[in-house]
Amino acid sequence: MTTVTRAYVSRIAGLPVFDPNGDRVGKVRDVVVALRVGTAPPRALGMIIEVVARRRIFCPIGRVTGMDASSVVLSSGTLNLKRFEQRAGETLVLGELLDRSVTISETGRPATVVDAAIEQTRTGDWVLSRLAVQEPGRLGRRGQLHQFAWDEISGLALPQTRQSAETLIATYRELNAADAAHALQDLPIKRRHEVAEAMDDQRLADVLGELPGGEQIVILGTLEEGRAADVLEVMDPDDAADLLSELSNVDRNRLLELMEPDEAEPVRQLLKYSEDTAGGIMTSEPVILTPDATIAEALARVRAPELTPSLASQVYVCRPPSGTPTGRYLGLAHIQRLLREPPSTLVSGVLDDLEPLHPEAPLGEVTRYFATYNLVAAPVVDPQGRLVGAVSVDDVLDHLLPDDWRERARRG
Repeated sequence: MTTVTRAYVSRIAGLPVFDPNGDRVGKVRDVVVALRVGTAPPRALGMIIEVVARRRIFCPIGRVTGMDASSVVLSSGTLNLKRFEQRAGETLVLGELLDRSVTISETGRPATVVDAAIEQTRTGDWVLSRLAVQEPGRLGRRGQLHQFAWDEISGLALPQTRQSAETLIATYRELNAADAAHALQDLPIKRRHEVAEAMDDQRLADVLGELPGGEQIVILGTLEEGRAADVLEVMDPDDAADLLSELSNVDRNRLLELMEPDEAEPVRQLLKYSEDTAGGIMTSEPVILTPDATIAEALARVRAPELTPSLASQVYVCRPPSGTPTGRYLGLAHIQRLLREPPSTLVSGVLDDLEPLHPEAPLGEVTRYFATYNLVAAPVVDPQGRLVGAVSVDDVLDHLLPDDWRERARRG
């Protein structure tokens, strides 16, 4: 597939959506964006996909790994099948932006939006960058069609007088999650909760992962329970497990029950391990490939923008099934090694047979393992020989540093 980096939404609508194995999961119906204050282009949040029985679900844009004129490909076949419900701050491109009246900034002439293009930035995010607009025609004729950048059209962006929470979110849009978390902590408690409520699920999940445990619990507790479960679903399973482990058994079980079963199960598995072991700090979603995968496929998988650099540094080859716990673990391949081999080579032919960690390995053993082998990520394999997750160096550091290290960094 030749992946495009810009696509008009009307041309995406109706395209079939496939999982990494080539199985069809549905078709695209719309794109969800978040309008922003001023001239900043809206950020694309995800796609609405119609699956079986005309059910429309939400798929985060980060799950999209390929797109061309004939199809859309996702990084995973695991989808949240909860019916899509539009939230405050969300706008549907086809459903709400098209046919809107706008003004061409340069000429002051009125026009109507007839299409909109989403474009991938260098950071891997998608924004709604361009608009196709049509001027009014004369004597029943069609008016002239133009294409403009988002900031060359007025009448669609959020007004500056909109809620201050949305204004604050707009000022945080260029911040990474850690810096946004620091900025959030500097706000008065009431405003902090307003901003958290106004964030979309993915952004709030990223920011929560960078907050101290106590702050996470307070903010999660201010959300309606259904929304809290949705945010937990889009968090990395290890971060969600860490957060839930701080709650009472009653609150933890209630939120797990509200989560989609496919999203809750990895979190339940992680909660079984002690927090100071390899199993307690690992993520259950490393890059996993089957033995027949090629190096080209491996390199395509590690380009996924939601992967941290440490998890993208290597791939793990296992017998099916490819979700954790997998079939028999066969070995790992470092990306640096893959870059030296022909793309058509099988990943299974260049495996490192490094002895994996066990889930019960204490933190001290994990630390020595990383230091001995100069790794940034390591496989965790259970007694049955199945890959159950991977520990990354940032997970190790997070547990070695003092509990208040984030607070100290903020004060510094």
